[in-house]
Amino acid sequence: MNHGKSVTLYTATGNCLRESLCGTHSWCRLLPYGNKEITGRCSNGMLIVDFIPVKSGLPLLNPYKDRNANFRHGVNFAVSGATALSVESLTEKDIAMSFTHSLLSVQLDWMDSHFKSTCSPDCPKYLKNSLFLVGEIGGDDFNYGLKQGRTIDELRRMRVIGFGATRMTVPGNFPIGCFPSALTKFMTNSATAYDEYCCVEDWNNFIMSYNNHLQQAIDELKREFPDIILIYGDYYNAVALGFNKDFLQKACCGTGRDYNYNECGDPGVEACDDASTYINWDGVHLTQKAYSWLGKWLIDDMLTQLNCHV
Repeated sequence: MNHGKSVTLYTATGNCLRESLCGTHSWCRLLPYGNKEITGRCSNGMLIVDFIPVKSGLPLLNPYKDRNANFRHGVNFAVSGATALSVESLTEKDIAMSFTHSLLSVQLDWMDSHFKSTCSPDCPKYLKNSLFLVGEIGGDDFNYGLKQGRTIDELRRMRVIGFGATRMTVPGNFPIGCFPSALTKFMTNSATAYDEYCCVEDWNNFIMSYNNHLQQAIDELKREFPDIILIYGDYYNAVALGFNKDFLQKACCGTGRDYNYNECGDPGVEACDDASTYINWDGVHLTQKAYSWLGKWLIDDMLTQLNCHV
């Protein structure tokens, strides 16, 4: 079972395309997203959430909004661009959110409805052997705020609350200060703005603060629910190695300036010749190659902690 959104655990696999608002505005509805086939995945191919069932010998998770899909092996509730906070909460912070109606609360309602219609009253029998992947959630709350002029100090006051399940992984955020989108927005001639990896230091410090709060919430849940296996996914420190060093901070699909960041999907904006040498696909989302590396790390490292056998 998967909840979240496309940025930056990037687990949405088609719900957005089936929602009128999101499906109309999402760049992921256009080529070269999906490579040769539009699937709603904001990358050039498969995502982390795809590599888990592939490695396990199971079918890919179908999007919940695909009413004709088979959900026997699980379901994906994630939606591209969804936020953790409600529209009302964001409005109070003067942040407009008009990309999708399917926020985290809506996804949880979908889950509740799905379970009631498919396994009730025997859900506990089935769910005790299920893996819940919750997140990464919260990145879009911050991205919308930054695009609309909110400062990092203002965004520090926004929080995300985790929740428990029988087996659950709650990933943190990536070092987004190393992403082409952030590097382009905060581009400056001041060397002090960057860390030793040439990433935006303030942005990454903010992400680390967010991740620390998330880990504290997870620790609290573990104390409250000692019988539940609940682990934190340290995506911040799981950045893949082995890519061409010249392309680490450039987008594969994009054009312009130092980081090749532009709106992928625009007319005339093409993808690079070999996406497998890039970590970043469009400045915000990762490439299939990066997701495959992270998927392998997830399976080899995290699933053993969850007592999952594949």
